[in-house]
Amino acid sequence: MIQVYGIKNCDSVKKALSFFKNHKLEYELHDFKTDKVSSEKISSWLRHVPIKTLFNSRSTTYRELKLKELALEDEAKAQWLAKENMLIKRPVIEFDDTLVVGFNEENYKGLFL
Repeated sequence: MIQVYGIKNCDSVKKALSFFKNHKLEYELHDFKTDKVSSEKISSWLRHVPIKTLFNSRSTTYRELKLKELALEDEAKAQWLAKENMLIKRPVIEFDDTLVVGFNEENYKGLFL
């Protein structure tokens, strides 16, 4: 089953969920607001994608926390992802041994159909 990580009201997550529904693909949503992602899970994701793919430096949370001023190294960014899940780019999709970050309809068609 496809595992979707994100928040329900995120536009990219909504697009991903709509794609899965429209193509009758089973999925399970893990909402960051109610189901915190562990540092172990984040570490496993980082074995599949680089930190720059997973860490959302364009988010409101990033700006509110003033993280740009800290000039974080990759290890510190990973720690922040575990501490503040809203810094994770959305959605994060786990399927078989594949990890996809973000929504791209063409990419999804190639992976899931």
